[in-house]
Parts: sequence; structure tokens; C-alpha cells
Amino acid sequence: MFCLGASAAAAADRVTFGANWVAQPEHGGFYQAAADGTYARYGLDVTIVPGGPQVNNRLLLSAGKLDFYMGGNLVQTFSALEQDIPTLAVAAIFQKDPQVLLSHPGQGLDTFESLRKARLFLSKPIVASTFQWLKSEWGFTDGQLRPYAFSAAPFIADPGSAQQGYATSEPLTVEKQGGFKPNVFLLADYGFDSYATTIETRRDLVDSNPDLVRRFVEASIVGWYTYLYGDRSKGDAAIKAANPDITDELLAYSLAAMKARGIVDSGDALTLGIGAMTPERFASFYARMVKAGVTRSGLDPSRAYTLAFVNRKVGLESRPKP
Repeated sequence: MFCLGASAAAAADRVTFGANWVAQPEHGGFYQAAADGTYARYGLDVTIVPGGPQVNNRLLLSAGKLDFYMGGNLVQTFSALEQDIPTLAVAAIFQKDPQVLLSHPGQGLDTFESLRKARLFLSKPIVASTFQWLKSEWGFTDGQLRPYAFSAAPFIADPGSAQQGYATSEPLTVEKQGGFKPNVFLLADYGFDSYATTIETRRDLVDSNPDLVRRFVEASIVGWYTYLYGDRSKGDAAIKAANPDITDELLAYSLAAMKARGIVDSGDALTLGIGAMTPERFASFYARMVKAGVTRSGLDPSRAYTLAFVNRKVGLESRPKP
């Protein structure tokens, strides 16, 4: 476990926050808030518990072993609703899911529509969720599928293929290993309108200690504004301390991609602040997942979240003026 604690006062509330993967730039604002004292200023002593392939922090949240959890996208949130697990989203740090498809340039795969004829390297979890949406809304077919083992080598070797990835990392990997800049198609720009990097907690904590939830959400938002627009050096140092495999090059690339593509600060966040959520977005993505057969129909998506802690314009003054 990697612990970043507020040094502080005995009165600080101890909070455990489970990440969905090992420390990386996509978690930057949380590590920033822990490292630069933002959580401490909000009266919180925060321990960030990294995720990983052998760690199920979502389960630890529902079991009461963690206070908060860094969700992926809303597919997981709706799955919890489907199973009547008493958790809910209290903020959405990413306005756009960073999932992308990559293709080789100049191979007849330079538009999103043309990817319907590509061989697709996709992992089993992506096949079970995102790919079902690609089939239902874009006409992709099962015959395109190839297994993805989290290596770019098969994609690089096959000019007629496309590969899954994150806008913040895999394009750089392909460029360094393959010697070319791939086409990058952000699925959010083609209708995959899920939020991502959510903050989730249990309903009982929302009911019993809403002030704690508010302080954690707002401090995390401030951390993200600092990471995007301020001195992020402490956040980067904390990420590298928790995960020595992270390079300065990847940190810089990921941040630039998050900014350029509006992953964090776009859409409703521009007026309501980072972390913004709306009922319309939840309803829209729920309808897409029902249509794709990923999520069961007949659920009430409004039970998957609360807006009590977001849309308050916290930190908006930190955004650089145009």
C-alpha cells in the first residue's frame, strides 16, 4: 500500500481512497491533493490505496474496507446498480472516457467508419462492454475480433489492424515501439458518452457523513485544477514514488493529451467545475448500454449517483483565462 497522508492535526478525518490501477498520470489530481496539502486543508488524512491486476478495490469499497473508490466508467456503476450494491457516484473527474482505437495511417483506416473493416485487438472486458456499443451503433462485427494481450506488438506488425488503448498512453507506446504516429480515435467523440474516473462511495457514508464526502470531493477537484494548471511537481513526484515505472516523458504526454482532448475540463465542467455530472448524461449512456445489451433495461439510472457534492463551481477560478 502506498500512503500519502496529511501530516497534520490529530483532528483530521482519516479517509481511504482505492484507485482502480497502479499510480499513473491519469490519477494526477488525487496524488496532487495528497502531496501538496490540499486534503489536509480540508481536514482530511487521505491514504491512497493503489489498484492493480490482483487488487479489487471496488469490492473493498462495498465491503466497507475503503471509504471511496476511483471508478472506471459508468458501465461498472450501472453494474453495481443492477446487482443492488449500495454504492453510487458522487463526482465524475473525467468528462470524457479516454478509451481510443488506434490504427495505422495510410492503410485505408483513416476514418472512424473505416475501422469496421479492420482486425481489432481488444481485451475480453472491452469486448464485453465497449465493443457491444461499437456493434450496436457503428456496425462493427464479431469477425473483426482478435485477442489483445496488452502488447502493442501484434498491432504494430499488422497494418490492417486497430487496437484499443487510452488517449493518454498507448499512442506514445506505439510511436516509440513502432516508429509511427497512429491514428487516434477517441470513442467519446463518436458517441460513447460515459463519464470516467468517477469518485464512488457507499450510500451509508453519504447518509451518515455528507460533510466528509463533500470535503473529499471538493479537495479532489482542487487537486485536479492544480495538476492541470498549476505547479504539479509534487503530484508527479508522488506518482513516481508510488510507481517507479512512470517516466517524465509519459507524465508530460498524458497531461498534454488530457488537456488537448478535454478529458477532464470540458463540457459541463467548463461552467459547473471539474467533477460535474448531469442527469441527462447518465440517462443517455444508460440508454446506449441497454441498446447494446450491456446493461439490463428497467433500472432507474438516477439511483446510481447523487449531485449533492458537485456542480458547485469549486475551483473554477483556477482555470487560466482565455
